Amino acid sequence: MMDIKGIDLNLLVSLDVLIEEANVTRAAARLGISQPALSSQLARLRDLFGDPLLVPSETGRGMLPTTRALDLRDPLHAALKDIETVVRRPPGFDPMTDDRVFNIAASDNSTITLGVFLVERLRDIAGPGIRIAFQTARADLVAAQLERGDVDILIGSRHMVPPTMKARKLFDENYVMVQRKGHPRGTGALDLDSYCALDHVLVSTSGGSFRGTIDEQLEAFGRKRNVVLSVHQFVLAPIVVERTDYVSTLPERLVRCRAARLDSFELPFIAKGYSIYAAWHPRSQADPAHNWLRQQLIEMGRLH
Repeated sequence: MMDIKGIDLNLLVSLDVLIEEANVTRAAARLGISQPALSSQLARLRDLFGDPLLVPSETGRGMLPTTRALDLRDPLHAALKDIETVVRRPPGFDPMTDDRVFNIAASDNSTITLGVFLVERLRDIAGPGIRIAFQTARADLVAAQLERGDVDILIGSRHMVPPTMKARKLFDENYVMVQRKGHPRGTGALDLDSYCALDHVLVSTSGGSFRGTIDEQLEAFGRKRNVVLSVHQFVLAPIVVERTDYVSTLPERLVRCRAARLDSFELPFIAKGYSIYAAWHPRSQADPAHNWLRQQLIEMGRLH
């Protein structure tokens, strides 16, 4: 077993940057040290781990991490993030005076229906040091992002929440159908035949699919709707509907944000909705700043 008592923490910081950059020159520039100094550190790291860690690329440009380096990458980055939290962050939190960037992974739907209200709320209850960075939530990446600390909170449906993370339900969501103002269909109640015959816009967040959860539910009782257009973001569907005679079945909270330009209708069948959750890494459970942000999201979910 490796004796860690004599390990220089700066070496581990350098290794973290070296693995990410895979280039000694760029890594040295990020670390603010000379290239020879970093090369010397890399030699010490190789002795420490008994592995080359980085080897020259066959193309002659940059370096490639070894299998051992790739195994070290995520746990090392997460451990350094934890150390940074312990050393730099005070035990208390004052949103009016403290500095903190919160990274939130969310779909464009969740950003519109919840994130915008959060931003409006923070103008009143937080100082200029509190900043929010939204990024796209990807099911294949979010577990690692939460583990490394690159994402503080995920906002998404239950299937997006990694099983090792803490989670809290924010709200339940239902679907409604929308059409443009003045649509030739009129504004009467929908029946199932007319609903299926209309030209539908479907949101496929993975991109390119013409079948979604509504289609699965229709197929369960032998019906099929006419999906003519697939878009990859929720925000695009209302824009298309406003300019065409297409219709779309969308989350009700998203539709409320476009109520002035769209007519909405209850679906002519009992459609299963979904729930939106906030999820975070267990290490953030007792963090006062993180707990404060979670409470704001819970409040926004309840109010909106």
